[in-house]
Amino acid sequence: MKRFAILVGALLLPGPALAEVKESSSAGFVIQLGVDVPSGPQATWDALVTPRKWWSAEHSYSSDAANFSLDPRAGGCFCEVLPNRVSPKAAPRGSVEHMRVIYVEEPRALRMSGALGPLQAGAGTGTLTVILKPQGEGTRVLWEYAYGGYLRGDVPGMAKAVDSVLAEQLLRLGKLLGARGGAEAAQAAPASKPVPAAPAPDSDFLREMQAGIGEARDSNTESSPPPGLGAAPPEKAMNDQGFVGR
Repeated sequence: MKRFAILVGALLLPGPALAEVKESSSAGFVIQLGVDVPSGPQATWDALVTPRKWWSAEHSYSSDAANFSLDPRAGGCFCEVLPNRVSPKAAPRGSVEHMRVIYVEEPRALRMSGALGPLQAGAGTGTLTVILKPQGEGTRVLWEYAYGGYLRGDVPGMAKAVDSVLAEQLLRLGKLLGARGGAEAAQAAPASKPVPAAPAPDSDFLREMQAGIGEARDSNTESSPPPGLGAAPPEKAMNDQGFVGR
């Protein structure tokens, strides 16, 4: 991608929201991001799987977000076409696979595998899990990007850069869906203080995020995990930002 720099100060999402490098080591890193939007799960899903409407052209190979597409089915591609330089109607000069879809449950969960941006040139890969949770008439959107493998150079610095870029994309998705705050809130708030998080999600959703994707649709009942996804780990203490503590 053209730009993958660490943004100055705290990048605040339309609120309440959170962007955080949850874990970082020489082996990789884990990034968690969340935002509440006023749209329902289906409308949120429809926007999520149309990245050309919200992904920044600044973080593309073609300099045009219109060239993004996402096929929301197992094996589907989050891809970008590289148009012909001579004529947009001529055969494209190439294409890029940013991530590949490995789990879909519309309109609740999406998981994709792949190394984003300059990470693509390394010997590792990442997994992006997106969960949409109904919150009244709106939706809580939670992203987790876990990357592992060989990384050249400053791993904590790269983790912060990826965190900033992903947070920017979630900010843009939230604004598309009508979330208030965003850039205006970011300019007004001190850089050292994140936007207050949304009220703590219920415990079944915390287990879902910790496990990746689990079978926990009813917060009042305990459900067995579906085949192939494994049992959810024991519930962990929740920190003051609304995410599971370590």
